[in-house]
Amino acid sequence: MKITIWGCRGSMPSPGPDKLFFGGNTSCVQIEHNSTCLILDGGSGIIRLGRNLPNNIKKVNILLTHLHLDHIMGLGYFSPLYDPNCQVNIWGPSGSLESFISKLMRYFSPPLFPVRLKELPADIQINEIENTTFKIDDFNIISEYICHPGPTVGYRCEIDDFIVSYMPDHELLLGSSNFPLSAEWCSGYNIAKDADLLFHDAQYDKKEYARRIGWGHSSINDAIVFGNLANVKKMVLFHHDPTKSDEQLETMFNENVQNENLDFEVVMAKENDIFFI
Repeated sequence: MKITIWGCRGSMPSPGPDKLFFGGNTSCVQIEHNSTCLILDGGSGIIRLGRNLPNNIKKVNILLTHLHLDHIMGLGYFSPLYDPNCQVNIWGPSGSLESFISKLMRYFSPPLFPVRLKELPADIQINEIENTTFKIDDFNIISEYICHPGPTVGYRCEIDDFIVSYMPDHELLLGSSNFPLSAEWCSGYNIAKDADLLFHDAQYDKKEYARRIGWGHSSINDAIVFGNLANVKKMVLFHHDPTKSDEQLETMFNENVQNENLDFEVVMAKENDIFFI
């Protein structure tokens, strides 16, 4: 299984000379196994991913965690959606007041976007999920609602004995009244448990989080505690704050992770990084 990061910024794209190392594109991670292509979120990183797919690709599968703009803003420019010979399957969370497809159609409509969803040439299949288990080729996929403003899910992608978990937007402290003391009551625990690779929100340091409680994101400190609680093998700190430079991200990592005695590996997400498991 090959996993590629095409975007790991949060909130909004933030290109610039001070962000070349970690990158400025928003959330998009690709999982490849044999002929299966899974794409986690459609942030601005999905645009370059689309340009790098084989010209003759027949099917892609997009798993959206939620519909905040930084996770879907690249979809309108994703080249397979304009290929009449390509099937694009999209999964996303349902809401209590409005369906997933209705909300997605709002993005694909004027004045937000010039082309409507029904006008796209590809064979598009929309799948609405909740706390759901489903299959994509040989993958077993589990989605579960996690703590973040608006309907939001995390994904657990299982194949053979390997697990990749993905929760780019997740506020741990508001997801449990006694975090991290009760694993079974901790938001996202079932998604992350025993993962070989966990992508997790770590947008803030402890002081920044104290000023942004309720915004839907976690501190790097809470993310690491969660990784330990879930017994993950490797953790990728994700959803970098758009205002932070490469130097500031490296400083945050060094101050909060480098001297910790951890039983698992922790790295900062970096655009173009590739993992094999």
